[in-house]
Amino acid sequence: MKKESVLWKVFRFYVDGFRNMTVGKTLWCIILLKLVIMFCLLKPVFFPRFLGQFDTRAEKEEYVSSELVKRAIIP
Repeated sequence: MKKESVLWKVFRFYVDGFRNMTVGKTLWCIILLKLVIMFCLLKPVFFPRFLGQFDTRAEKEEYVSSELVKRAIIP
């Protein structure tokens, strides 16, 4: 008799668990839909890439350091 590996047992455990789910499948679909909305739609709108306008790493570093200094002085 061939002994199964622990990883195979864990994999089969999760596959059987997801296969027998009823409400859980709907919840996982909602979770995945929310993640897609957050990362694919909202992220580019609310977090634009300011550093994409600079070509070199030195320019990016200068921009970040100047912004940090400006925001530290203004409070």
